[in-house]
Amino acid sequence: MSEVILTLKREIDIKLEADVITPDSFADKNAEEIGSLPIWQGPKTYPLSDFFEVKGNGGSSAAETLIRIKGDVMRVKRIGEGMSAGKIEIEGSAGMHVGSGMKGGEILVSGDADSWAGMEMLGGLLHIKGNAGDHVGCAYRGKWHGMKGGRIVIEGSARHQLGGGMDGGEILVEGNVEGFCGIRQNGGVIVVKGRALRGVGAEMAAGTIVIGGLIERFTPGFEYTGMVDGLTQGGVELTGEFKKFTGDYAISKRAKGVLYAAADANPEL
Repeated sequence: MSEVILTLKREIDIKLEADVITPDSFADKNAEEIGSLPIWQGPKTYPLSDFFEVKGNGGSSAAETLIRIKGDVMRVKRIGEGMSAGKIEIEGSAGMHVGSGMKGGEILVSGDADSWAGMEMLGGLLHIKGNAGDHVGCAYRGKWHGMKGGRIVIEGSARHQLGGGMDGGEILVEGNVEGFCGIRQNGGVIVVKGRALRGVGAEMAAGTIVIGGLIERFTPGFEYTGMVDGLTQGGVELTGEFKKFTGDYAISKRAKGVLYAAADANPEL
Protein backbone atom coordinates (compact mmCIF):
# COMPACT_ATOMS: atom_id res chain seq x y z
CA MET A 1 0.00 0.00 0.00
CA SER A 2 1.38 3.40 -1.01
CA GLU A 3 1.41 6.14 1.62
CA VAL A 4 0.67 9.83 1.21
CA ILE A 5 1.53 12.05 4.18
CA LEU A 6 -0.28 15.36 4.65
CA THR A 7 1.16 17.76 7.23
CA LEU A 8 -0.59 21.02 8.13
CA LYS A 9 1.55 24.03 7.32
CA ARG A 10 -0.22 26.53 9.60
CA GLU A 11 -3.26 27.13 11.74
CA ILE A 12 -6.52 27.42 9.80
CA ASP A 13 -8.86 30.33 10.43
CA ILE A 14 -11.84 29.91 8.07
CA LYS A 15 -12.72 26.22 7.86
CA LEU A 16 -11.69 24.23 4.79
CA GLU A 17 -13.96 22.03 2.66
CA ALA A 18 -11.62 19.21 1.66
CA ASP A 19 -13.69 16.38 0.18
CA VAL A 20 -10.78 15.66 -2.19
CA ILE A 21 -8.85 14.09 0.70
CA THR A 22 -9.79 10.52 -0.16
CA PRO A 23 -7.87 7.49 -1.45
CA ASP A 24 -10.10 7.65 -4.55
CA SER A 25 -8.88 11.16 -5.40
CA PHE A 26 -5.22 10.46 -4.55
CA ALA A 27 -4.93 7.12 -6.36
CA ASP A 28 -2.57 7.06 -9.35
CA LYS A 29 -1.31 10.61 -8.64
CA ASN A 30 2.10 11.85 -7.56
CA ALA A 31 2.72 14.36 -4.76
CA GLU A 32 2.63 17.35 -7.10
CA GLU A 33 -0.67 16.29 -8.65
CA ILE A 34 -2.18 15.64 -5.22
CA GLY A 35 -1.03 19.05 -4.03
CA SER A 36 -2.80 20.74 -6.93
CA LEU A 37 -6.22 19.27 -6.06
CA PRO A 38 -8.70 22.06 -5.20
CA ILE A 39 -10.19 22.68 -1.78
CA TRP A 40 -12.61 25.37 -0.71
CA GLN A 41 -12.12 28.07 1.90
CA GLY A 42 -15.16 30.31 2.03
CA PRO A 43 -16.07 31.36 -1.54
CA LYS A 44 -12.66 30.59 -3.05
CA THR A 45 -10.71 27.49 -4.08
CA TYR A 46 -7.05 26.92 -3.35
CA PRO A 47 -4.65 24.06 -4.09
CA LEU A 48 -4.32 21.52 -1.29
CA SER A 49 -0.59 22.34 -1.10
CA ASP A 50 -1.41 25.88 0.15
CA PHE A 51 -2.40 24.31 3.48
CA PHE A 52 -0.67 20.92 3.56
CA GLU A 53 2.82 19.68 2.84
CA VAL A 54 2.37 16.63 0.62
CA LYS A 55 4.79 13.70 0.63
CA GLY A 56 4.46 10.40 -1.19
CA ASN A 57 2.41 9.14 -4.11
CA GLY A 58 -0.98 7.51 -4.32
CA GLY A 59 -1.26 3.80 -5.03
CA SER A 60 -2.43 2.22 -8.25
CA SER A 61 -5.99 2.24 -6.89
CA ALA A 62 -7.94 3.58 -3.93
CA ALA A 63 -7.57 0.22 -2.19
CA GLU A 64 -3.77 0.57 -2.45
CA THR A 65 -3.66 4.10 -1.01
CA LEU A 66 -3.09 5.11 2.61
CA ILE A 67 -3.43 8.77 3.60
CA ARG A 68 -1.76 9.80 6.85
CA ILE A 69 -2.70 13.25 8.17
CA LYS A 70 -0.38 14.80 10.73
CA GLY A 71 -1.75 17.53 12.95
CA ASP A 72 -5.12 18.58 14.31
CA VAL A 73 -7.57 19.00 11.42
CA MET A 74 -10.69 19.91 13.42
CA ARG A 75 -11.10 22.89 11.07
CA VAL A 76 -10.93 20.72 7.95
CA LYS A 77 -14.32 19.39 6.86
CA ARG A 78 -15.38 16.41 4.71
CA ILE A 79 -12.21 14.32 4.95
CA GLY A 80 -12.93 10.89 3.48
CA GLU A 81 -16.31 11.90 2.11
CA GLY A 82 -17.67 9.25 -0.26
CA MET A 83 -14.47 7.15 -0.22
CA SER A 84 -14.85 3.63 -1.57
CA ALA A 85 -11.65 1.89 -0.41
CA GLY A 86 -8.22 2.42 1.11
CA LYS A 87 -7.39 3.94 4.46
CA ILE A 88 -7.11 7.34 6.13
CA GLU A 89 -5.31 7.79 9.46
CA ILE A 90 -5.74 11.14 11.19
CA GLU A 91 -3.16 11.71 13.91
CA GLY A 92 -5.32 14.21 15.77
CA SER A 93 -8.92 15.39 15.70
CA ALA A 94 -11.12 15.63 12.59
CA GLY A 95 -13.58 18.26 11.41
CA MET A 96 -17.23 18.05 10.46
CA HIS A 97 -18.51 15.39 8.05
CA VAL A 98 -15.49 13.08 8.36
CA GLY A 99 -16.44 9.88 6.52
CA SER A 100 -19.77 11.24 5.30
CA GLY A 101 -21.27 8.98 2.67
CA MET A 102 -18.26 6.65 2.74
CA LYS A 103 -18.81 3.40 0.86
CA GLY A 104 -15.81 1.36 1.95
CA GLY A 105 -12.32 1.45 3.35
CA GLU A 106 -11.32 2.61 6.81
CA ILE A 107 -10.89 5.92 8.60
CA LEU A 108 -9.09 6.08 11.95
CA VAL A 109 -9.33 9.31 13.96
CA SER A 110 -6.90 9.37 16.87
CA GLY A 111 -8.60 12.32 18.55
CA ASP A 112 -12.14 13.68 18.52
CA ALA A 113 -14.53 14.14 15.59
CA ASP A 114 -16.82 17.10 15.02
CA SER A 115 -20.52 16.81 14.11
CA TRP A 116 -22.00 14.79 11.22
CA ALA A 117 -19.28 12.10 11.30
CA GLY A 118 -20.31 9.17 9.08
CA MET A 119 -23.40 10.99 7.84
CA GLU A 120 -25.40 8.77 5.45
CA MET A 121 -22.58 6.21 5.51
CA LEU A 122 -22.98 3.20 3.20
CA GLY A 123 -20.04 0.95 4.10
CA GLY A 124 -16.56 0.75 5.57
CA LEU A 125 -15.28 1.47 9.09
CA LEU A 126 -15.08 4.83 10.85
CA HIS A 127 -13.16 4.48 14.12
CA ILE A 128 -12.99 7.49 16.44
CA LYS A 129 -10.74 7.07 19.46
CA GLY A 130 -11.98 10.21 21.21
CA ASN A 131 -15.40 11.81 21.45
CA ALA A 132 -17.81 12.68 18.64
CA GLY A 133 -20.19 15.59 18.16
CA ASP A 134 -23.85 15.68 17.12
CA HIS A 135 -25.57 13.71 14.33
CA VAL A 136 -23.15 10.78 13.96
CA GLY A 137 -24.41 8.42 11.23
CA CYS A 138 -27.42 10.69 10.79
CA ALA A 139 -29.53 11.80 7.85
CA TYR A 140 -28.77 15.26 6.48
CA ARG A 141 -31.19 18.14 7.08
CA GLY A 142 -34.41 17.61 5.13
CA LYS A 143 -33.74 13.90 4.52
CA TRP A 144 -35.23 10.90 6.32
CA HIS A 145 -32.63 8.20 5.69
CA GLY A 146 -29.26 8.22 7.40
CA MET A 147 -26.58 5.56 7.66
CA LYS A 148 -27.37 2.46 5.59
CA GLY A 149 -24.30 0.28 6.12
CA GLY A 150 -20.81 0.06 7.55
CA ARG A 151 -19.64 0.39 11.12
CA ILE A 152 -18.87 3.36 13.37
CA VAL A 153 -16.90 2.85 16.59
CA ILE A 154 -16.56 5.69 19.12
CA GLU A 155 -14.30 4.95 22.07
CA GLY A 156 -15.43 8.07 23.91
CA SER A 157 -18.89 9.65 24.08
CA ALA A 158 -21.21 11.19 21.47
CA ARG A 159 -23.66 14.04 21.66
CA HIS A 160 -27.19 14.45 20.27
CA GLN A 161 -29.12 12.48 17.62
CA LEU A 162 -26.66 9.64 17.16
CA GLY A 163 -27.93 7.41 14.33
CA GLY A 164 -30.86 9.66 13.41
CA GLY A 165 -32.81 8.10 10.54
CA MET A 166 -30.44 5.12 10.51
CA ASP A 167 -31.46 2.37 8.04
CA GLY A 168 -28.64 -0.15 8.53
CA GLY A 169 -25.11 -0.73 9.72
CA GLU A 170 -23.75 -0.65 13.26
CA ILE A 171 -22.76 2.08 15.72
CA LEU A 172 -20.88 1.30 18.94
CA VAL A 173 -20.29 3.96 21.61
CA GLU A 174 -18.11 2.98 24.55
CA GLY A 175 -19.14 6.05 26.55
CA ASN A 176 -22.36 8.05 26.84
CA VAL A 177 -24.81 9.77 24.49
CA GLU A 178 -27.04 12.79 24.99
CA GLY A 179 -30.49 13.45 23.53
CA PHE A 180 -32.51 11.52 20.94
CA CYS A 181 -30.16 8.62 20.22
CA GLY A 182 -31.72 6.61 17.37
CA ILE A 183 -34.41 9.16 16.55
CA ARG A 184 -36.45 7.97 13.52
CA GLN A 185 -34.33 4.79 13.32
CA ASN A 186 -35.51 2.39 10.59
CA GLY A 187 -32.90 -0.37 10.87
CA GLY A 188 -29.40 -1.25 11.98
CA VAL A 189 -27.94 -1.57 15.48
CA ILE A 190 -26.84 1.05 18.01
CA VAL A 191 -24.99 -0.07 21.14
CA VAL A 192 -24.20 2.49 23.85
CA LYS A 193 -22.30 1.05 26.80
CA GLY A 194 -22.82 4.13 28.96
CA ARG A 195 -25.84 6.27 29.82
CA ALA A 196 -28.29 8.22 27.65
CA LEU A 197 -29.95 11.52 28.41
CA ARG A 198 -33.44 11.45 26.85
CA GLY A 199 -35.53 10.63 23.80
CA VAL A 200 -33.87 7.27 23.05
CA GLY A 201 -35.58 5.72 20.02
CA ALA A 202 -38.09 8.54 19.56
CA GLU A 203 -40.14 7.95 16.39
CA MET A 204 -38.31 4.64 15.90
CA ALA A 205 -39.89 2.27 13.34
CA ALA A 206 -37.38 -0.61 13.26
CA GLY A 207 -33.84 -1.58 14.24
CA THR A 208 -32.22 -2.19 17.63
CA ILE A 209 -30.84 0.06 20.38
CA VAL A 210 -28.97 -1.16 23.46
CA ILE A 211 -28.23 1.16 26.38
CA GLY A 212 -25.88 -0.24 29.00
CA GLY A 213 -26.30 2.59 31.51
CA LEU A 214 -29.01 4.81 32.91
CA ILE A 215 -31.63 6.29 30.57
CA GLU A 216 -32.36 9.53 32.41
CA ARG A 217 -35.70 10.32 30.73
CA PHE A 218 -37.35 7.34 29.07
CA THR A 219 -39.32 7.72 25.81
CA PRO A 220 -43.02 7.12 26.65
CA GLY A 221 -43.98 5.31 23.42
CA PHE A 222 -42.23 2.04 24.32
CA GLU A 223 -43.83 -1.08 25.78
CA TYR A 224 -42.08 -3.50 28.12
CA THR A 225 -42.01 -7.09 26.81
CA GLY A 226 -39.72 -8.97 29.19
CA MET A 227 -36.21 -9.62 30.50
CA VAL A 228 -33.17 -10.87 28.57
CA ASP A 229 -30.06 -12.34 30.22
CA GLY A 230 -27.05 -11.15 28.23
CA LEU A 231 -26.96 -9.77 24.69
CA THR A 232 -24.87 -9.98 21.55
CA GLN A 233 -25.54 -7.04 19.23
CA GLY A 234 -23.35 -5.44 16.58
CA GLY A 235 -20.59 -7.93 17.30
CA VAL A 236 -20.51 -6.85 20.96
CA GLU A 237 -21.25 -9.19 23.88
CA LEU A 238 -22.95 -7.56 26.86
CA THR A 239 -23.39 -9.35 30.17
CA GLY A 240 -26.11 -8.86 32.74
CA GLU A 241 -29.87 -8.56 32.51
CA PHE A 242 -31.63 -6.22 30.10
CA LYS A 243 -35.20 -5.02 29.98
CA LYS A 244 -36.66 -5.38 26.49
CA PHE A 245 -39.05 -2.81 25.03
CA THR A 246 -40.69 -2.39 21.62
CA GLY A 247 -41.88 0.82 19.96
CA ASP A 248 -42.14 3.69 19.28
CA TYR A 249 -45.91 3.15 19.48
CA ALA A 250 -46.48 6.89 19.92
CA ILE A 251 -45.82 7.15 16.18
CA SER A 252 -47.19 3.85 14.83
CA LYS A 253 -48.95 0.84 16.30
CA ARG A 254 -46.98 -1.27 13.80
CA ALA A 255 -43.57 -0.08 14.96
CA LYS A 256 -40.94 -2.83 15.16
CA GLY A 257 -38.14 -1.07 16.99
CA VAL A 258 -36.44 -2.91 19.85
CA LEU A 259 -34.85 -1.13 22.80
CA TYR A 260 -32.82 -2.91 25.47
CA ALA A 261 -31.99 -1.11 28.73
CA ALA A 262 -29.65 -2.50 31.38
CA ALA A 263 -31.81 -3.68 34.28
CA ASP A 264 -29.39 -2.75 37.08
CA ALA A 265 -28.99 0.81 35.81
CA ASN A 266 -32.72 1.30 35.19
CA PRO A 267 -34.61 -0.22 38.16
CA GLU A 268 -37.60 2.12 37.78
CA LEU A 269 -38.41 1.27 34.15
